[in-house]
Amino acid sequence: MIDVGAKKDTKRIARAQSYIKLNAGIIGLIKSHKIPKGNVLEAARFAGILAAKNTAGLLPLCHNLPLNFVGVEFQVRKDGVLINTEARCTGKTGVEMEALVAASVAALTIYDMCKMFAQDLEIGEIYLLEKLGGKSGHYKRRT
Repeated sequence: MIDVGAKKDTKRIARAQSYIKLNAGIIGLIKSHKIPKGNVLEAARFAGILAAKNTAGLLPLCHNLPLNFVGVEFQVRKDGVLINTEARCTGKTGVEMEALVAASVAALTIYDMCKMFAQDLEIGEIYLLEKLGGKSGHYKRRT
């Protein structure tokens, strides 16, 4: 692990995104709350938050960060679900990995809950949207 002990605590924010492609039938089941395992989006929200909180346990060289906030939001579209996450802390290193892990695990949870209806589900487009804080400053993904 990198020694960040000499760095100053600053406010850190990171936003990430993922997308899971689903067929129209599955989208209908999600919207009507008819997936047998339960409410897909709420389960995915909790899974994403829990994953962000446990990022250091998943990625061996990540620092354990005192998160102040983790948010997971969804946009259900005709061909899938767009997942946007945000992680915030005040600390010595960034929260990019926490936001990315939240987006990834939220997508994996949707996959797990919907896989009984199709085998061609596809998770893709996982990336950092924006980060603020620290000496590298503000990064915003170009669209």
